[in-house]
Amino acid sequence: MRVTTATQKLYDAVIIGAGHNGLVNACYLQRAGLNVLVVEKNDWIGGAAVSRELTPGVLYSNCSYVCSLFRPEIMRDLELPRHGLQVIAYEGGAVFTRDGDFLASYRNHHSHRREFARHNARDGEAYERYARDVTRQCRFIQPLLMRTAPDPASLKPRDLGELLYLARKFNDLSPRQMAETLRFWTMSISDFLNEYFESDVVKAYLALSGIIGTALGPMSPGTAYVLLHHYMGEVDGSIGAWGYARGGMGAVTQALASSFRASGGIIVTDAPVSKVLVRGDRAAGVALENGDEYLARIVASNADVNRTFLKLVDESDLPESFVRQVRNFKMRGSSGKVNIALDGLPEFPALPANSSCIRGDLHFTDSIERMERAYDDWKAGRWSADPFLDMMIPTTIDPTMASPGKHFMSCFVQYCPPKVEGRGWTSQDREAFGESVVSQIADYSPGFRDRIIHMEVRTPHELEEEVGLTEGNIFQGELTFDQLLFNRPIPGYAQYRSPIRGLYLCGSSTHPGGGVMGAPGRNAAIEILKDVSRKTNHVSAAHDVI
Repeated sequence: MRVTTATQKLYDAVIIGAGHNGLVNACYLQRAGLNVLVVEKNDWIGGAAVSRELTPGVLYSNCSYVCSLFRPEIMRDLELPRHGLQVIAYEGGAVFTRDGDFLASYRNHHSHRREFARHNARDGEAYERYARDVTRQCRFIQPLLMRTAPDPASLKPRDLGELLYLARKFNDLSPRQMAETLRFWTMSISDFLNEYFESDVVKAYLALSGIIGTALGPMSPGTAYVLLHHYMGEVDGSIGAWGYARGGMGAVTQALASSFRASGGIIVTDAPVSKVLVRGDRAAGVALENGDEYLARIVASNADVNRTFLKLVDESDLPESFVRQVRNFKMRGSSGKVNIALDGLPEFPALPANSSCIRGDLHFTDSIERMERAYDDWKAGRWSADPFLDMMIPTTIDPTMASPGKHFMSCFVQYCPPKVEGRGWTSQDREAFGESVVSQIADYSPGFRDRIIHMEVRTPHELEEEVGLTEGNIFQGELTFDQLLFNRPIPGYAQYRSPIRGLYLCGSSTHPGGGVMGAPGRNAAIEILKDVSRKTNHVSAAHDVI
């Protein structure tokens, strides 16, 4: 590190935000030989992938809560297991029905199919066809995750090559499969599931992945693709599996930070950025709210596209048309989070004794109609009176997150609006929102209220203020077809670059989108290193900033 003045420090690259994508980006750049600094506005690192002890003896994954999408290639490249990351696949789950029954889910495909058949014999048979068709869609999309999306309006050899790659992949499909693929990307999850299944609870269970984190209902076009986005993960080579990061989701970002520091990288916390410095037509570093400046010819922002270009960059440094497109990028928040510390494992009488289902994801919404009605509340500017909960108790298989006898329960909630009927959230609103969640759980778990020893309620307001997610959108932008591939975030700027030379995006607003995946950060690093290699044979580019 070279110091120029008391407040100006010089680096090759500065990364804004120590969320998982920012850290992935920093790791790759540092390992390539650049002198990299990460600046984080909070006094802790991790962004939405954090573990925090908010009450004695219980560790919360208080934002993101499960791991599957994180790319195994990145884990290997950055040696994250060596830095302490361990992901434990969870064993199942259940949807509780209002008649006192339940639909179990299992990791084993055949056990899963038999459970579907218990509710509807034809649905058991249809599950084979459904799993085959969704897997085919995954195989089409998955190779694209770690590739930079092409610009279809460009005649550059690299873009033409990527378009040819896409054309070849599409041409490998039969005419019928081509038609099915185009329909799948644009149809609703409700319509898609109706083509396979009859049972309400089976469809409700499979539909949940189509609405999580999305300001759409299960009957909205485009939600079938969102299901695919969640289906593409893996744990220990098991495609579609989900698991818990041992020690909470902060274990992911702590491992990344350890890998980064081991390569010589520096992280500065409690360092909110007020402005991206621009000199001429290129980035020159960042200015902090305390007046300090860190100079670099490369600035990569892990903040979303809205926050980066509408808050950290002067609009006068950007084309007017670009600013207009950024304003039109859909960033609608739809989710809340209720984290609960318990003095014992809650009981669910519907489940058999010692059922493995309690060690996975639990749901109470047993029909698509109930999901759609919950979405209706969001459209009216209210939190859902009958919310959809994605509820998990990771301490059932990870004892490191709580002291003996205690448990941590994570409740991801759909739907929760950024504003309540057009106004800001109040403490009374937040309390009532939390009560709607507890009330639903208590309907299925006698004595649940008596086990609560602490509760944290997070609305889109808290997600924006604390984590920096505009409107609390967990994907940094909707995963609708008009905002994917070469349209994410802005047509013509889907290659992680911006109108300002040297300023890049590396967060989930870019291809391939949100989730604790790491692919945007890694892909952006590859593009940055290509630009550096074109300019100089030596990767250090900081010497001529001033």
